[in-house]
Amino acid sequence: MLKQHSHIVAPIPDELKSRALYTVNELRERGTADKDAIDKLYNLIVELTEAGLDFFFLEPLRRLRAGNMMMSMARMGIGSMLKGSKMVIHKVLKKLDDRSLANILDFIEEIICEPEPRAEAA
Repeated sequence: MLKQHSHIVAPIPDELKSRALYTVNELRERGTADKDAIDKLYNLIVELTEAGLDFFFLEPLRRLRAGNMMMSMARMGIGSMLKGSKMVIHKVLKKLDDRSLANILDFIEEIICEPEPRAEAA
């Protein structure tokens, strides 16, 4: 569905991609929104959120060679956003049922894309 729309992209490390897809498959096989599944899903969503926040908010500052003071202020603001996000994620996931778990797993799988092949030098 996402690939039929314009979208923005945030790169994630290969290790996080592998772990995310492994977790999605593991939770999909179990199919139960029990406490362990919710904890694993929560941790995965938080890690993906942290990677996205870093890319969209800190990476532009790194590319602009922002000073330590600016980077510190940005990190503090992002830390506050992440803290608020964690509270919301936790509240939502606490009420997760098996069908909703499957829907979230589908969404995570949909937003993780393979990198495009590198163009060969001419």
